[in-house]
Amino acid sequence: MSEKTLVKIQNCSIKDLYRTYLTKIDWQMNVGEAWLVIGPNGGGKAEFLKGLSGFYDIVPNEGSGRDGDSDSEGKYFSDFEKSVAIVSLEVAARLIEEERERDESEILNKEDIGRTGRQYICEVLGGSSKKNAPLPPIAARLETLPEVKLCGVEKILDRGLKHMSTGEIRRTLLCRSLLSGSRLLILSDPFAGLDAESRRILLEFFDTIAKRQLSGSDEKTFPRIILCMERFHEIPESINRVLEFSDRKISFCGDRNEYEKILSEKNREDEARRKIERETFLANLRKIHEESGVINDEINAQPLPDSLIKFEDVNVGWDEHKVLVDLNWNVLPGEHWLIRGPNGSGKTTMLELITGDNMQVFREKITLFGKRRGTGETIWDIKKQLGIVSYRLHVEYRMVGQTDLTEVIVSGFHDSIGLYETATDMENALARQWLSLGGFKGREHELFGSLSYGEQRAILILRAAVKQPRVLILDEPCHGLDENYRSKILDLLETVAETGTTTLLHVTHDPSEVLPCEKHVLELCPGQNPMYKIFA
Repeated sequence: MSEKTLVKIQNCSIKDLYRTYLTKIDWQMNVGEAWLVIGPNGGGKAEFLKGLSGFYDIVPNEGSGRDGDSDSEGKYFSDFEKSVAIVSLEVAARLIEEERERDESEILNKEDIGRTGRQYICEVLGGSSKKNAPLPPIAARLETLPEVKLCGVEKILDRGLKHMSTGEIRRTLLCRSLLSGSRLLILSDPFAGLDAESRRILLEFFDTIAKRQLSGSDEKTFPRIILCMERFHEIPESINRVLEFSDRKISFCGDRNEYEKILSEKNREDEARRKIERETFLANLRKIHEESGVINDEINAQPLPDSLIKFEDVNVGWDEHKVLVDLNWNVLPGEHWLIRGPNGSGKTTMLELITGDNMQVFREKITLFGKRRGTGETIWDIKKQLGIVSYRLHVEYRMVGQTDLTEVIVSGFHDSIGLYETATDMENALARQWLSLGGFKGREHELFGSLSYGEQRAILILRAAVKQPRVLILDEPCHGLDENYRSKILDLLETVAETGTTTLLHVTHDPSEVLPCEKHVLELCPGQNPMYKIFA
């Protein structure tokens, strides 16, 4: 084995005890290379990365040994075995699932904040994951560590993981991974959902590490990095090699410049095709929308209130941390809102006050669909009028991953996580139409848990839109979506807005995802007085 070779996969399969995910994989990583792994949702890149991390097995084909000499024999060598960490949306979701399982709020009769960022990071520095375990001595000086400063988590170390924003929890995962001593770090779609400052921090971090990789440096201060992206978007200049997966096989492996030339030509061809596909897509969507209106007649038949959502001097926080301060906000029917602000500014908290996932709603003056919260309406009365796509919902649905895709879509009519009553023929028929519209034709009986993270997110967006809700809440809806799904979903959301029956509340950090219909903007400004701005 060459001294410059760090990983060599030759004629190998990637599998676990139950199934084979990828066959005949050939790839090699050498010193002086900075790799990007890319490809469409469900194309195979997620399984490849799980193989590199040890979550799945990389097995040489043809029954050969790991160090076989024949070029046709399977070979596998990794200089990083058992020293690999992944930072991804999926890993973050699993962490939140753990926190929910460990929650003892009901036993304690008060809120259990769970593990803090300090406790979680210290688990790889001599600490313990056991509840109430003492912290190691280094915990008192975490703020001084360069890895903590590099990831920008000094101010959130003592916040509970479940109170962190999506961007904050992923920066915490990155910090822990750096301090774990892992020699290979896989960053999967790291910029998704991050505000401008967090993106800047992460780009600087990546370029610092990648430049060492390109120079062939043997420094052990930081690990080597592989970047994985859903789209060829915001790719750091230091990336010089690209590995693309499509249809569960390698579709490109080589130099970045060569890949960009191929991608440019492909994009020109796709643009012409997408124009035709978009027209067909929108026509089919309008037809389905007309038919699905029959399902939600109970709500649509009621007159719209003058105000859909109203916040009056709303204050929310925990301990000494203030999230929302004196917030006044009024959403009228047909006013589509873009909600923006830095990570941790309170965007998700504000949406959870609407969905009922934050119990502080009952002490504040919040009116939904003409009724003050806490005056007798049930959460189901509220949810009948809402469609929701959020990180929290995604985590909850991952916990019932054995639900098939038809049932997931039908559950949108019943506002349930999973389906607990028999679907009508009309609901099943509409679910199949929505799945076909979203690119899942023929996959109706696949299990939600078997899909890639991006495919799961696309399914949840279809679920949220299926019943024509009065308000559609979208908290970073395009997380984990490749270019194909992303363009379809944005088209879907714009068309839903055009129907006039649904008002959108849309959180995103990506300017390219802002919809033309979003003429009203609520911007949260933590630390300022007032802590928000409204542009309308």
